[in-house]
Amino acid sequence: MFSLAIILVVLLALSFDFINGFHDTANSIATTVSTRVLPPRVAIIMAATLNFVGALASENVAKTISSGIIAKDSIDTEAFQYVVMATLIAAIIWNLITWKKGLPSSSSHALIGGLIGASIAFSGSLNVVEWFGVLKKVIIPLFASPVLGFFIAFVFMKFLYFILKGLSQKTVNKGFSKLQILSAGFMAFAHGSNDAQKSMGIITLALVAGGYLANDAGIPLWVKLGCAVAMGLGTSIGGWRIIKTMGVNMIRLQPIGGFAAETSAAIVIETASQLGMPLSTTHVISTSIMGVGAAKRTSAVRWLIAKSIVGAWILTIPITVIIGAIITLLLKGFTIGF
Repeated sequence: MFSLAIILVVLLALSFDFINGFHDTANSIATTVSTRVLPPRVAIIMAATLNFVGALASENVAKTISSGIIAKDSIDTEAFQYVVMATLIAAIIWNLITWKKGLPSSSSHALIGGLIGASIAFSGSLNVVEWFGVLKKVIIPLFASPVLGFFIAFVFMKFLYFILKGLSQKTVNKGFSKLQILSAGFMAFAHGSNDAQKSMGIITLALVAGGYLANDAGIPLWVKLGCAVAMGLGTSIGGWRIIKTMGVNMIRLQPIGGFAAETSAAIVIETASQLGMPLSTTHVISTSIMGVGAAKRTSAVRWLIAKSIVGAWILTIPITVIIGAIITLLLKGFTIGF
């Protein structure tokens, strides 16, 4: 029988996945909607379905979250479940703030920032964080993946321009309208395989902390299914504010550009998922879109909007570290036996 704390953790984690779904819907369908390749509702249903499938594809990222960020000797008490609650609340708060402003911030790094801040506040020590693991599997991918997304999309778009330069715009649009459906599906699958696993890892971390699961037990099937369903349902609602920011306001794309951006981003994300790296799918698709625009001409990208997006990226971890720490201290003050 699970404790009330574990039940609250599971409910918060599923809520986070649901919010992550509609917050990050734009990751996989913004370009498809903006190029009018698919009607919005059809695009969202496709994204929701493939997010669900991707979430069940592997558990490498979930294992990183559950064992590679916080030192194992810090999770030997049931009270640590309140740290997990604070982590999830911090990430949900930040996601809702950025969704309200239409900014495609990183749900992944909101979760990791909240976990770091909450854990430090709970233990009163910086040593609770496995800093090498954070550097290797969080910080390096945080900076490297957006650069890779931009570079791969830029080069790929230049290559497509070169090999298709003899064809008319009408012919190119017709061909890539079909191909972009495939690339959007690939992007949705990649998003599910990386983002949904963060909540799986967080729930598993709480189960281990409460003594309900052995350290090396892996991710329970019910956790996988629950997170996958929550992500799929959230995606089905659609985050229209962020879709507009990424698919329309930042740059206007043709189907060939949408195909290049989605394919480039999905390759980076899926590679990271196989390596167990919890990168930001939002960062990667955003810079991939920028790379596609820059391949056409520098002025094609509305850099002022891009600047505000990057600003949200930079602030995500520091702010959620602070929010996570504050919420942990509040829970510590008001919860008996904490």
